[in-house]
Amino acid sequence: MTGPGRQVLRGRLVTPERVLTDGVVTVDDARISWVGDAAEWVDDDVWPAPVEVRGMILPGLVDMHCHGAAGYGFPDADPEGARAAAAHHRAHGTTTLVASLVTAPEPEMLAALDVCAGLVETGAAAGIHLEGPFLSPARAGAQDVAALRDPDLPLLDRLLDAGRGHVRTLTYAPELAGAPRLAAHAGARGVVPCIGHTDSDARTARAALAAAARSTLGRAAATHLFNGMPVLHSRAPGPVAAALAAAARGEAVVELVADGVHLAPDTVAAVFDLVGPGQIALVTDAMPAAGMSSGRYRLGRLDVEVSDGVARLAGEGPAESRSIAGGTARLVDVLRRTVRDAGVGLLAAVTAATATPARLLGLHEITGALRPGLRADLFVVDDDLYPVRVMSAGRWAHEPTM
Repeated sequence: MTGPGRQVLRGRLVTPERVLTDGVVTVDDARISWVGDAAEWVDDDVWPAPVEVRGMILPGLVDMHCHGAAGYGFPDADPEGARAAAAHHRAHGTTTLVASLVTAPEPEMLAALDVCAGLVETGAAAGIHLEGPFLSPARAGAQDVAALRDPDLPLLDRLLDAGRGHVRTLTYAPELAGAPRLAAHAGARGVVPCIGHTDSDARTARAALAAAARSTLGRAAATHLFNGMPVLHSRAPGPVAAALAAAARGEAVVELVADGVHLAPDTVAAVFDLVGPGQIALVTDAMPAAGMSSGRYRLGRLDVEVSDGVARLAGEGPAESRSIAGGTARLVDVLRRTVRDAGVGLLAAVTAATATPARLLGLHEITGALRPGLRADLFVVDDDLYPVRVMSAGRWAHEPTM
């Protein structure tokens, strides 16, 4: 691993405003110090000669919904396993990762929070996402129904305390009794409330998102839009319509698991057209099978069968009748599918995989773009959007031949 220092890279750059066909990014120790057109860069004796990059330089990717990889899941891994899962995603360009938990009995969630808080404190993760336990039994998906709970402020406080201030997002069902108070309490503690795994109607979802947008924290989101919620219907628009409308008004961010399994490419394209990349966070919802072969895995307390990259709850009956149980893609895979299969422009797709989730997480002054002053998190990809090299805080963390 190369240590930090002064570095100059030249090649195609994806900046917040445009794609530069011939750009330069300079790195001074752990931070980006200059970004711009190569014709405007002034060479002098201070900087080393530029390194010509074959491919393209993106900001490091930001995944705000990830349950694991490499055979390990954040909900039940020991510290070594959690580090291995985070390292797998980092090697594939995700330099900012939020470790997602799932619904489980309180002691198990507290233990997982302790492990994940340690992951954040060592710099391997940027935060924790609580996906449960305050979810709808009717839309549990790959959540343990027996461990679901109605909104409970003391329980929420115990969970947040166990996270040692590192919980950044909470997925909850807004129709549950006490949900508005739960969301307000989470926001007051700096946690973004995200509606999801919900059976709510459109009015309830709309009120929940509007309340979060008006709160002191001022941020709201919908967890994996379309998944874990009723379908959008002309006479029962449900939370999908409410979330899309809130995103179109700039009041919410919607997660899209654009991996070719959770959503059709045309659905992904339509959401980009409707609300724009500034209101979309591309996510993986990855579980332990990410980066692994087909077989049997665990997601929290539940058994999952993975076949041809599709993870579903284990059980009787045809696979297509069983709930999808997370994803097996890395965020670069999601980005590639968004560009290649959904036809979304490169700049828009990169924004949704970097700047938008960074802003929602409150990390936009740290990372999420090729911008001077931000942490030097860079991701070099080839022309087909496959990983080549990864820089995290100025250090080359993964460097096959460029």
